[in-house]
Amino acid sequence: MIAYLECFVHENDTESRPDDDVSSLSEALDLQGSIHDCEGPTDEASRDFGGMNSLVPLAFIRLSAADDVARVVKAAVRSSNLTVAARGNGHSINGQAMADRGLVLDMRSLDDHFRVVRANNGSVYADVSGGALWEDVLTRCVSEYRMAPRSWTDYLSLTVGGTLSNAGVSGQAFRYGPQTSNVTELQVVTGKGEIFNCSETENSELFFGALGGLGQFGIITRARVLLQPAPDMVRWIRLVYTEFEDFTRDAELLVTRQDEDDSFDYVEGFAFVNSDNPADGRPSVPLDRDQFFDPTHLPRTAGSMLYCLELARHYRNTDDPSIVDMGVNRLLGGLGFVERLKFQVDLSYLDFLLRVKRAEEHAKANGIWDAPHPWLNLFVSKSDIADFDRTVIKKILKDGIGGPMLVYPLLRSKWDTRTSVALPKSEIFYIVALLRFTPPYLEGPSFENLVAQNKEIIQYCTKKGFDFKLYLPHYRSQDDWKRHFGNDGWSRFVERKTCFDPMAILAPGQKIFPRVSQP
Repeated sequence: MIAYLECFVHENDTESRPDDDVSSLSEALDLQGSIHDCEGPTDEASRDFGGMNSLVPLAFIRLSAADDVARVVKAAVRSSNLTVAARGNGHSINGQAMADRGLVLDMRSLDDHFRVVRANNGSVYADVSGGALWEDVLTRCVSEYRMAPRSWTDYLSLTVGGTLSNAGVSGQAFRYGPQTSNVTELQVVTGKGEIFNCSETENSELFFGALGGLGQFGIITRARVLLQPAPDMVRWIRLVYTEFEDFTRDAELLVTRQDEDDSFDYVEGFAFVNSDNPADGRPSVPLDRDQFFDPTHLPRTAGSMLYCLELARHYRNTDDPSIVDMGVNRLLGGLGFVERLKFQVDLSYLDFLLRVKRAEEHAKANGIWDAPHPWLNLFVSKSDIADFDRTVIKKILKDGIGGPMLVYPLLRSKWDTRTSVALPKSEIFYIVALLRFTPPYLEGPSFENLVAQNKEIIQYCTKKGFDFKLYLPHYRSQDDWKRHFGNDGWSRFVERKTCFDPMAILAPGQKIFPRVSQP
């Protein structure tokens, strides 16, 4: 088998590939799944949501089980320079799930392993495939068991293994931490092709390494996710602020209230332009078509950038509406938003969590979804966020970004620092997500110019000595990766790589470690 594989990995040898390469490779690997040839740069496995990179793999492999993953990885280990990339729903931005002339694994094709487990201590968990979409996990948990995972991402058409390999952050993270803090067990295929069950007490180094590990130590094929009772309804609220100081004061107040009866269940926020641009201006704030953002309600001192707190409060169908209103109004008391610029709607829990799905459908219909997405995600310390606002948001981004500019606080104490995620040092830090869209039918900066602007923002943060980290990081040099993790974090990262993927087979698109060739 390995002798056969070697014929694929010689550079510039595409002319020598026989017509039956794919079928022969499939036979050699003896998979339960199937192997598919890649036609070129437009093939599914050659591109991602970012739309700015394209690398053609040797093959796209649809898997059936963890055993298939292990067979592919072992074959790559025994070859001279094959690599393996796990591809979930293709939502990476900078080619992280690509493998140039390597093997790309379709994690979506893994067998469905969904089952709900009730522990002796009363805790309830869902065992799910690493290739399952979070939106499918949500629907099954709620419809069949009236339960739901505690921590989410805003967009749920992402795979379980994909978000757990990064962190998984949304408006619930202030209370429950990221998704990586809400799993108790993983099944992982290492870069040696070994299959392990791991947890905090069993193979713990692999467990914490894989969580937030950017796919560098293993491929997550199954996860046990903590569940809680699902509410029926959500009161969804947006509050407008003119001053960043007031916005951050109230946001930090809300995320540090940890008593469920004395806080909202979801806290996020975003910056927007004081204009009538529907993408990132005032029209982007109302929650319903019947609602209108009346700019005359803004004080005369309002600047070119405004801010919005986004909140949610859960409740049951059986709750008296007046009690719901009273509870929400109590939580809003004392907040410094513009009084006449409050927007709210009531909707089902499922509709709230799947709210971005509607935006996706709209974007696909308008041709925006398939355009390049030069996104930038950062964690910025509380001590530096005001300076970041003054220079980056109010100056560099003063004309908007053509999409959401998320800005909201998180608590470091809700994150398990034994995982591989790199975080700022302060207890309160902000996620800043610049979710740029570049619709082809509108005039505006090219995605190359927006990528350059992202680099300008990173360089500014670095020059100012900000306590910040990239989230969903992407660097081109190992020196940059060392700075990202810091001395201790980098040493731990290298040790885990040496232990679990010594040949650097996995996740080559992250560009952290070069493939180690066989002698």
